[in-house]
Amino acid sequence: MGKDESTEKNTTEENKETTEETAQQNKAEQAEEQESNEEATASEEATSEEQETQEEELSPLQKAEIELKEAKDKYLRLYSEFENYRRRTAKEKIEFTKTATEKLVVELLPVLDDFERAKQTFPEAEESEEKDPVREGFEIIYNKFKKTLEKQGVQEIENPTGKELDTNLHEAITQFPAPKEELKGKIVDQVEKGYLLGDKVVRFSKVVVGI
Repeated sequence: MGKDESTEKNTTEENKETTEETAQQNKAEQAEEQESNEEATASEEATSEEQETQEEELSPLQKAEIELKEAKDKYLRLYSEFENYRRRTAKEKIEFTKTATEKLVVELLPVLDDFERAKQTFPEAEESEEKDPVREGFEIIYNKFKKTLEKQGVQEIENPTGKELDTNLHEAITQFPAPKEELKGKIVDQVEKGYLLGDKVVRFSKVVVGI
């Protein structure tokens, strides 16, 4: 019994010592962590104070120069945005004008066709004949109308009879036996005139291709 009591006593003392050592270690770690936090806080405060000191040390001229630079950067950004807006608006306006002009021209081309058909109904005037006021009035109106379209950039596509079919300018509506061997595969007749508006085709020449 004496030996068992002695062993139990020793074990109790060892556990007590281990517990005390663990408590001391935890206490030391907490102290180190607290010290680290205090150092970080002190560092942040020092940095903040340093920045405030630097701002206080700036002269009025330096502050004005900084403000001027910021205002200049802001102005340049606003100017750049305005220039982009202006260019975009100008481009949209040009595109809208072109589209509106094209639609109007397409609507007026059949009227020009009617003028030209009506012109063909007049008999050829002889030099010895008296001038026909109706014919003269018609030609004045027709020429004025045609010149007005030309001022807007309307151009008649050259008569392609006898030439190769160009799908960029011509639209083949039918085929017909070629009157000559050399006209096979080529355009033998133009049914309806084609027109350009600037460089853009607004109406293809309607043609007949020889076979």
